[in-house]
Amino acid sequence: MEDRTALEEKVAHLLRTVEDLSDVIARQEGEIETLNRRVALLMQREAQRDCDSGEGVPLADQVPPHW
Repeated sequence: MEDRTALEEKVAHLLRTVEDLSDVIARQEGEIETLNRRVALLMQREAQRDCDSGEGVPLADQVPPHW
């Protein structure tokens, strides 16, 4: 009977741990989605800023300014 009680306690502990980890993963997924949206927005802003200032990715036939 002691073995059964010990096993039930271990299973209960493992179930609680799995639930806690699931909550952490769900929270992290939301944070990752938010960060991805922010990075995309920042990249758009920077691309627009480069475009507005006349800079940007040099074309294949353009020599970089440091040459």
